[in-house]
Amino acid sequence: MIKRNIEPFFVDLVKSYPIVTVTGPRQSGKTTLCRKVFPDKPYANLEAPDTRRFATDDPRGFLTLFPDGGILDEIQRVPDLTSYIQPIVDNRNTAGQFILTGSQQFEVMNTTSQSLAGRTALLKLLPLSISELQPDYLPKTCDALIRNGFYPRIYDQHLDPNKAMGDYFETYVERDLRQLISLKDIGIFEKFVRLCAGRIGQILNLQSLGNDVGVSHSTARTWITLLEASYVVFLLKPWYGNISKRLIKSPKLYFYDVGLASFLLGLETENQVSRDPLRGHLFENLVVMEALKYRFNQGKINNLFFYRDSTGNEVDLIMENGRDIHAIDIKAGATINSDFVKGLKQFQKAAGSQCRIQSAILYGGEQMQQRQDVRIFPVWMCQELFDQLECPSEGDRRSNQ
Repeated sequence: MIKRNIEPFFVDLVKSYPIVTVTGPRQSGKTTLCRKVFPDKPYANLEAPDTRRFATDDPRGFLTLFPDGGILDEIQRVPDLTSYIQPIVDNRNTAGQFILTGSQQFEVMNTTSQSLAGRTALLKLLPLSISELQPDYLPKTCDALIRNGFYPRIYDQHLDPNKAMGDYFETYVERDLRQLISLKDIGIFEKFVRLCAGRIGQILNLQSLGNDVGVSHSTARTWITLLEASYVVFLLKPWYGNISKRLIKSPKLYFYDVGLASFLLGLETENQVSRDPLRGHLFENLVVMEALKYRFNQGKINNLFFYRDSTGNEVDLIMENGRDIHAIDIKAGATINSDFVKGLKQFQKAAGSQCRIQSAILYGGEQMQQRQDVRIFPVWMCQELFDQLECPSEGDRRSNQ
């Protein structure tokens, strides 16, 4: 069983809050995490029809099965249950009573914010990170990592990534979306998702996407929102700061798991990944998700953006911490060249002195370097880079003031 980086933060929250809600994609390891960290807590899976029927028809009777609390899996399947949990946790007034999980983030957030406001801490568990795969499970090449993706079952159970992703898409993505909307033609929706994969790492253009599928702009917007809700696609928002230049205002489109995007693009082998014209975008997707996992695994919120102005100057990833800005460019190539730092220099000039900027590059090679004031790290060491940026030394801070 692979140890998850989020575990210590999870334990701390359970000691402090009466309820902890864990959301994330299906098969990201939520149930495994909860049952591993708290093996003595009683467990119920609300996906099971008989369990769900009991909880729906007799919520008070159902909750008597958990006199000291428990783990309730896929809480969005019985959203009214949280209204009955609220008075229970208020009466007991102790920490660590219930752990709830859910895989449809907007529904779970709406449910908990309405009934359990102030009573629950929220955690988001994404698929495995590079640091969690090290050293026993990490593939030897970036192309293999892009092809395999990061879902735990692929590594725990030594599954064929192509078969696993095909099953995942049919079993979870299509089923979850059918629970949320009435799809008359699943084939059109599948085409929509595959076209999203074809636009990975690009500015989202709903009009173009809808036209290519043959659906309206409003339908394309609804489907993107639902894919977000089900932790399939992730929209990286643009960074504005206080820069007066004209900036891009639309988000960039990524997938929560690069392996699913590779599957949807029809990439079945490492060689196919290495030759694909979207390899650079897939590598970028991998790094953006590593940054998001780093934040979520510490119980922190999403602080990620990208920068692009109307003339095309761009920085792939901006991590914002107050007036501290971490500007990271992402390069899929294995060789460092002087052009790598151009975008970072232009961003520093545009941002001026209004914020403290630390610049870095994550790339597909093996060596770590320092060039002037730019750190250069291989993708395998992305967590070490994020640690340095989020917890800089006093010397780093003085040099950026």
